[in-house]
Amino acid sequence: MLKRLDKIRFRGQRPDVFLDLGESPNTSDTECSEEILMKPKPLLKIKDTEELQEPVSAPAGPGTLAMAAAIQDYQRTETDGLNEVKGHLEIALLEKHFLQEELRKLREETNIETLKHELEKERSKRLDLEQKLNLEVLKTRSEDSAPQPPRATPAAPTANSTDKQKETMYSRLQTWLYERFGAYIEDFRFQPEVNTVEPEEPLSAKRLTENMRRLKRGAKPVTNFKRNLFALSSWHSVYTSTFAFIIYVNAAWHGWAIPLFLFLAILRLSLNYLISRGWRIQWSIVPEISEPADPPKEDLTVSEKFQLVLDVAQKAQNLFGKMADVLEKIKNLFMWVHPEITQKLYIGLWVAFICSCLLPYKLMGFMMGLYAGIKFFIIDFLFRSCPKLRDKYDTPHIIWTSLPTDPQLKERGGATLSRRIQPAVARGSLGTGLASGTSLEEQTGRVYNTKKGSFHEVFNLSEDERPLAVCENGWRCCLINRDRKSPTDYIRNGVLFVTENYLCFESSSSRSNSSKKNKVIKLIDITDIQKYKVLSVLPGSGMGISIATPSTQKPLVFGAMIHRDEAFDAIFTQYMKMATMTTAINPET
Repeated sequence: MLKRLDKIRFRGQRPDVFLDLGESPNTSDTECSEEILMKPKPLLKIKDTEELQEPVSAPAGPGTLAMAAAIQDYQRTETDGLNEVKGHLEIALLEKHFLQEELRKLREETNIETLKHELEKERSKRLDLEQKLNLEVLKTRSEDSAPQPPRATPAAPTANSTDKQKETMYSRLQTWLYERFGAYIEDFRFQPEVNTVEPEEPLSAKRLTENMRRLKRGAKPVTNFKRNLFALSSWHSVYTSTFAFIIYVNAAWHGWAIPLFLFLAILRLSLNYLISRGWRIQWSIVPEISEPADPPKEDLTVSEKFQLVLDVAQKAQNLFGKMADVLEKIKNLFMWVHPEITQKLYIGLWVAFICSCLLPYKLMGFMMGLYAGIKFFIIDFLFRSCPKLRDKYDTPHIIWTSLPTDPQLKERGGATLSRRIQPAVARGSLGTGLASGTSLEEQTGRVYNTKKGSFHEVFNLSEDERPLAVCENGWRCCLINRDRKSPTDYIRNGVLFVTENYLCFESSSSRSNSSKKNKVIKLIDITDIQKYKVLSVLPGSGMGISIATPSTQKPLVFGAMIHRDEAFDAIFTQYMKMATMTTAINPET
């Protein structure tokens, strides 16, 4: 009976091979299930042997032993099932992790835009192949459908043979011509134009910086050439300029100005060829300025990288602004926006046209070349050395500086419109004021209003106090009062104004319309004013102004001001005016 129970009990794997769930190590889905060490359970083994020995020592019936064996068999089956499920679960988690890693790598390696671009190329190639195939089919059809010779009749065999020879000669001639000149004829075949749209690159700070550096390197030869011409015209080297002037005037006198320029171009290309072959040839009127090398990208901190991006953006902004000014001035010159200047150009073109019709080209070329040399070497040098003389007599310079750009035209248009409207408003307000008994000062004072009312009422000032012209609309900023501890009073958003005697801050808080939130500071009471950087982590010189007064323990800070430099200059200038006036009135102070 005991042997039969042992067979039933150890039919599967022994329990000491499996781990208990409580003793199994905590494994994540990234760990391999094979690393789990299989520890034997000696306690369970001893217990099992004791359970096997107890039935022998203790008398029991056959029914009790069978029930105990069945229960133990059931427990082993459940333990085996749980261990198997645990193993499957760990394998599934590992497969999931590996699949996620492969999916991420595939997404990084494959680029959708590149695949689309290659697909468009393949489509265009397929269309070209289809067109060529159609042409070949048409050629073969035309050759097959060639007029066949009529059947020979026994009456005229010689005539049919001659016609057949002519047709074969014609077909051979046609085939020879097509083989010789068919490729050139195919080049003149009209085909629909295929517009390929180049994919645009996304905005990247690294790409923007690299493009600006490439532009700087590409424009370096042009800037060097321009600098050498400027040095030659400014007589930086007297001997070089004298030698160049004598050679040019001699060439222009004998009509060799154009051959001289062509020879200089050939000489420059020859020197560039020798330089590309390894020759060290350096010739420049002005010594080249060695630019500092850019630091390696690995040594830059986060703030330095951010400052580098800001510098690149500023250079791009200034470059685009200059290019826009040049293009707008040329457009306004030809569109009669400034009639007086365009009239001079119009008359000059008519004079040049009449001279080109009447004078011989040799004489005209001599006059133009001689004038260009004298202007380049002598007139420009005099105008550059004497600015007052240039402002009076340099016609191209006067025309170019007088040409307006589109923003200047808008400003002039707004100023003209305001000048037209202001007299009418003044006349209407004067009549209304006289009729209602109000003064002209009260009528015109409504121009300087804030969002909450007239200026002098908001700040409790006299009616004579008006914002300066530079800050009629104020500067948006936030007031940081470091004497206050509550968040609502520590930082306030608003607008800053400057008058002749006061510095006024209007709070934009919508909870109350009272003037308690506003701040009025006398310019005379200011003890210290300086530019301030609120957050030292950010690059740059900051966007704040620090103002110290006797009534505050810590200086007041007006931060987040976009036009900080303009506001600082206006406040400091007005402060110096007030200080000068006060010193003149009271020398003791």
